[in-house]
Amino acid sequence: MTKFVNYISEAFHELKANVTWPEWSEVQRLTIIVAVFSVIFALFTYGVDQLFVKALEGFFNIIK
Repeated sequence: MTKFVNYISEAFHELKANVTWPEWSEVQRLTIIVAVFSVIFALFTYGVDQLFVKALEGFFNIIK
């Protein structure tokens, strides 16, 4: 158990002392970029899915 506590303590020390954290404005800007691209990717995926649905419906209507 002491190894685990020591590991957690060292991890927090590492985060405080050795990690360079970005500025808050950069974090906000990058978060907005990730959110926008996530929405765009989700819409693209939805569009491709709908395209395949229509294609399969057409295919099965032809062979019916």
